[in-house]
Amino acid sequence: MFIGGIALTATLFAAGAWQRRWIADDGLIVLRTVRNLMAGNGPVFNAGERVEANTSTAWTFIVYFFSWLTQARLEYVVLGIALTLSVLAVVFAMLGAARLWGGTGSALLVPAGVLVYIALPPARDYATSGLESCLVIFWLAVLWWGMVRWSQAEKVRPVAFFALVFFAGLAPLVRPEMTLVGALALLMLFCAPVPTTRLRPWLFRALVVAVAGLVPIAYQIWRMGYYGLPYPNTAVAKDAGGAKWHQGFIYLWDLVGPYWLWLPLAVLLVAGVVSARQRRAAAPADRPLLAVADEASKTGWRGRIHRFSVWLRSPAAVVALMLGSGFVLTVYEIRVGGDFMHGRMLLPQVFCLILPVAVLPIRLPRQAREGGAFADRASGLRGMDWAFVVVLAAFVGTAGWALFAADTTAITAGTKIRANGIVDERIYYVLNTGHDHPIRAEDYMDYPRIRAMVRDIANSPDGALLLNSPSFMNWYLVPAPVPEGGREHVVFFLNLGMTSMNVPLDVRVIDQMGLAYPLASHTDRLTDGRIGHDKNLYPDWAVVDTGMVDKHPWMPWFLDEKWSTQARTALSCPDTQALLASSRAPLTFDRWRHNLMQAFDFAKYRIDRVPKYEIQRCGLVDPTQPPPAPPK
Repeated sequence: MFIGGIALTATLFAAGAWQRRWIADDGLIVLRTVRNLMAGNGPVFNAGERVEANTSTAWTFIVYFFSWLTQARLEYVVLGIALTLSVLAVVFAMLGAARLWGGTGSALLVPAGVLVYIALPPARDYATSGLESCLVIFWLAVLWWGMVRWSQAEKVRPVAFFALVFFAGLAPLVRPEMTLVGALALLMLFCAPVPTTRLRPWLFRALVVAVAGLVPIAYQIWRMGYYGLPYPNTAVAKDAGGAKWHQGFIYLWDLVGPYWLWLPLAVLLVAGVVSARQRRAAAPADRPLLAVADEASKTGWRGRIHRFSVWLRSPAAVVALMLGSGFVLTVYEIRVGGDFMHGRMLLPQVFCLILPVAVLPIRLPRQAREGGAFADRASGLRGMDWAFVVVLAAFVGTAGWALFAADTTAITAGTKIRANGIVDERIYYVLNTGHDHPIRAEDYMDYPRIRAMVRDIANSPDGALLLNSPSFMNWYLVPAPVPEGGREHVVFFLNLGMTSMNVPLDVRVIDQMGLAYPLASHTDRLTDGRIGHDKNLYPDWAVVDTGMVDKHPWMPWFLDEKWSTQARTALSCPDTQALLASSRAPLTFDRWRHNLMQAFDFAKYRIDRVPKYEIQRCGLVDPTQPPPAPPK
């Protein structure tokens, strides 16, 4: 019966995700990096500029590996991987919860929390979006399953234990904020009593640290030397350490409110507590099966520490890990202001919260199990097991809510971005491209301006910088100073995925927000800017930085020659030049070592987006201002 529930739930999720299949513009950004990897240019967005434009390192290299292995079209590769990992995440979530509730006797394990997750439209949207959302929930589910197994095992096998340690240590490579979950899991594994092995306790724990940190620490050292930053450039572009609490609460309610998400979560919380009490009453929790000598004789603070370490290897501690992680990650997401994609950045939090109740045990009433019958209708309810009633009601109520939520449209303004900056990303691109399932890069050719971009690049063989017009309807071309400047094409546009995947790799694609453009990412965050897009570098900087002609009539009418002159001066700031050299200078050993030592300073460095003020900040002389009068 339980296997049938897993199969049915996985099938429903797979069908729902396939019905809403697509690849987001941000998902195409990942594929641009994969294209560069396959071309031998390294894990970069633009050849010759070392920028980590993808937040999830593991996702980038997983897509690269399977693309190299299959040699299939990148969009289809990422679609298949994303759908597979999303479905497997649900399966492992249910397997972990089943182990948690195991040993409950004659209990029927039914899907519960997983119904909440798969019913959410954003969960089905981002199951195939090409983003790392699928990898994040898969990692959480497998970690949950592994931790529950570890907490219940009679004898811990070293191979399985260290495999779990290694897997938990991958957290920062899956997504930076998952470091919290991975660190807490590793702390539990480290502090719990050491299983019986030939190794001494201190050596065993040292091995835990080494196995957990082997890959992430090695990659971190390499990242700082290669990119000149301690974390992905996306964290700099979005100021992941900033605070926008008000916007964060708006983002939270944007997911919780339309679907009444608080209702099934509250119902499942009650059902989970009742099931836990019922299980404890039916079969008292066993002590962790560890070789613990003279435990009862230990008193004082040493005894309390010992008992706490023993508790760490228990199902209750694993449940606390997931629930606590979901809560803390929610607070963090609220603090940074959430995101512009409806629901996306809260999906891991919802997944964490539903893991302990992914399935629930329904135990038959005591009299029914014993083969008796209720004496009469009046005494039936008195004799019925109330836990059975609560859990059964929770299951039925959750299933009913899922039917309601699955067909709910939270955002009705499909083609426009709402005033709060949040948009239903899938519907937005479906309507603006005219494709029910925009998956291939050429599907986005029907998005406004993209076909014109490809045409204008073809019509300017001597190179140019393409700037989007203020009306957002066409492109302005700033020519390169031929023959001195070469024949480079540069596109300066916010939507990096659809632009970069529809042009050759020798076309440089940069953005005003800074996901792939260090100069923009290191500007200050706009106080009232749209969340996730609250940096906006003026195009004057791009004209000067790319070496294009910065004089009228070759420069577009809406750009000011004075600003371009000031931008050229501002770019000469020694600290700014040092920052740009960290990603643009040839990667010698001296450059790598310098980047490694200065990575944290580079991450904190900011420039003013107004050239005049940047000149003042850097203590330079403004060439557009008359020189000061000589002293009398």
